[in-house]
Amino acid sequence: MTSGAAQEFRFRDIWLVAYGPSIVSAIGHGAIMPVLALRARDLGADVSTAAAIVALTGVGMLLASLPAGALVARIGERRALVGAGFVDAGAMALAALTDSVLGLALGVLLSGVCWTLFLIARQGFMIDVVPITHRARAMSLLGGSYRVGVLIGPLIGAGLIALTDLTSVFWLGAAMSVLASLLAATMPDLGEEKRAAARAGGHLGVWTVIASHRRLLATLGTAVVVLGMTRSLRLSLLPLWADHIGLSASTTSLIFAGAAALDVAFMWPGGWLMDTRGRMVVAVPVVLSMAVACLLLPLATSTASVALVMALIACGNGLGSGIVMTLGADAAPDEGRPQFLGAWRLCGDVGNTGGPLLVSAIAATAPLATACLVLGVLGLAGAGWVGLWTHRVDRARLALSRR
Repeated sequence: MTSGAAQEFRFRDIWLVAYGPSIVSAIGHGAIMPVLALRARDLGADVSTAAAIVALTGVGMLLASLPAGALVARIGERRALVGAGFVDAGAMALAALTDSVLGLALGVLLSGVCWTLFLIARQGFMIDVVPITHRARAMSLLGGSYRVGVLIGPLIGAGLIALTDLTSVFWLGAAMSVLASLLAATMPDLGEEKRAAARAGGHLGVWTVIASHRRLLATLGTAVVVLGMTRSLRLSLLPLWADHIGLSASTTSLIFAGAAALDVAFMWPGGWLMDTRGRMVVAVPVVLSMAVACLLLPLATSTASVALVMALIACGNGLGSGIVMTLGADAAPDEGRPQFLGAWRLCGDVGNTGGPLLVSAIAATAPLATACLVLGVLGLAGAGWVGLWTHRVDRARLALSRR
């Protein structure tokens, strides 16, 4: 995009097609996630099976990352978004109608697949419509739109459950997915010429794209794994520590709610910093805030001290809203971009899945306080690695802007 177009760019011109589908879809997902385990229990699942069903969303996202990138390359972002929304609605309807645990598990797994397709398509669309000068702010708002939906969804879901029953939340999710599809259908279909050329000459294979960019994925991609792993720790380690020191579930929920508000408040400053000061000044604090929080957590023995530690994490996490998508947009090649974004998404999903597993592995062999210290030290090392490779991204962007 030219500098003149960048100067004329206004977020309000694209907010409905760019962020509307993400917000309404996230409302549906946000309403369902708190009650998913309860739905599994109602269908007869034991506690461990219910927990496994909740985890299937992440499994579906992990499995679908590479195929979703290949699919977007063939059908385009708009068709992918519309299709993902309708299939996701079907998955949520299945979860509402089924009378078996297996049916619920299938619906949750399929919903995770659709969500990955949705995220990759939205990221590709934003790369096309937003100038690079505003890219990080655009991606921060995209990440923030999911956070807003997740805040609103449980409130609407709680009201529906009070008036009807548990399955009404899944019907809400289905309706939100259909609405997201309808909103996505109004966006322009970009990149048709590129897709036509690719069809004529043959689409690049996913593994061909990965092989061409293997060094980038092995360096900056592993930095993204560290970012994803760091950010997922708060969802596994903090509740365990709160329970360890005897905080009630309601108190822990209030602490998380306050942290979520801080998270949303910091998303725009984080995007502005990335656009004006570089990616590193945000990426490093994301990891560093979690590392320092892990080192401080064994000292947090009261509600106030746990809340302060969680606030530290929330500030770093809020600053980093959209950081993974921004780095992916910076690194994505023009040819084979959807396939690359699928591989990039896989890096983030590996980190998101690996964080809780790492907590589980360390906590199984050591006291929780020791696990916090080990994770803190690993986080400090991870901050150095993330700083190294995001600094190189900033240098490359600076050189490009000078040219």
